[in-house]
Amino acid sequence: MANHIASRNILHPHARRGRIYYCDTLLADTCDVIELREKDYPQRQYLPRSDVDMSKLTISETMTHCPFKGGSTYYSLPDIADVAWSYKWPIDEMQPIAGLVAFDAYKVTESVE
Repeated sequence: MANHIASRNILHPHARRGRIYYCDTLLADTCDVIELREKDYPQRQYLPRSDVDMSKLTISETMTHCPFKGGSTYYSLPDIADVAWSYKWPIDEMQPIAGLVAFDAYKVTESVE
């Protein structure tokens, strides 16, 4: 997949291994990452849901809408709210991240090798 630009967002698919941990618990492990570079925000790693241990996450009551990406649903761990999110129906320009899961890097440990 080539780099994709949507207004102020740039998507960079890569095959580097991405892992997400909360404390010592592995939440995700994949070699199929799309990195989102968005103006004024930290880089985010979007991971396939099939490579995320969704059994550890519960759907949060939090929902947001970004004019540059679309509406998102949030997920929580038992002791940490809104640790991850997903855009089920992103805007047309951001379709490559549809259904993928991103984690809040301030609440988890990301490892991209």
